[in-house]
Amino acid sequence: MSEPTVIPAASCVLITGGTKGLGLQIVRDTLAQGAKVATFSRSLTPEIEQLRSEHPERLYADSLDINDEAGGKAFIKAAADALGPIDSLVNNAAIGQDSMHLHTSPDRIAQIIQTNLTAPLVLTRQFIRHAMSKVGRGRIVNVTSICAQRGYSGLVAYSATKGGLDSATRTLAREMHGRFLVNSVAPGFFASEMSSVLGTEQLSTISRRTPSGRLVTPANIAPIVRGLLFDDTNMNGQVIVVDGGGSI
Repeated sequence: MSEPTVIPAASCVLITGGTKGLGLQIVRDTLAQGAKVATFSRSLTPEIEQLRSEHPERLYADSLDINDEAGGKAFIKAAADALGPIDSLVNNAAIGQDSMHLHTSPDRIAQIIQTNLTAPLVLTRQFIRHAMSKVGRGRIVNVTSICAQRGYSGLVAYSATKGGLDSATRTLAREMHGRFLVNSVAPGFFASEMSSVLGTEQLSTISRRTPSGRLVTPANIAPIVRGLLFDDTNMNGQVIVVDGGGSI
């Protein structure tokens, strides 16, 4: 019986929302592994511009709204022209929510679902079509949330999108039949622009109730993403929670 093919480590990674916060941490960490990175966000930041000047041959960055389907397709082509075939994807871009479901307008619900679930699924399809034709195999990491598994007030639509992405992770892993390793990383709450809507008091309460006694940080999450991109873990279709034990 022939040996099964091991999915190679990532060599060129598309990271959405990579200009600040967790996305920027993942970009830096991926570059540190020697891989090439293509990233986009709605606007570029001084931090990503600095990284681009330091790694002109290995970092391709542009401003793009993840909801721009045609723009996403064009970005993949332009990034591949600059860096070579893209073999891995990290779906990180998302928007938050800070309203009880009763007070969340239908338009806002639709916006959250479009940005956090529909757009990543569309981009993933575009990426797979590219990677299948250029390299044949690859890796996909979806950044989701502990909100997909635990209930938190004011986050109904957001939680639904992250739960949907976790479900898509499992199904896509099976669909790909070993050609792509597909996993989710589900962070707990950490200090960020998105979580700032919870307020200092609520974040402090979450921290006190966490067995580790502290919120997670992007530096806690990036190594998990790194392992899924570069190590021969044989993990597939899994949701890895990083929350200091808050969900146990």
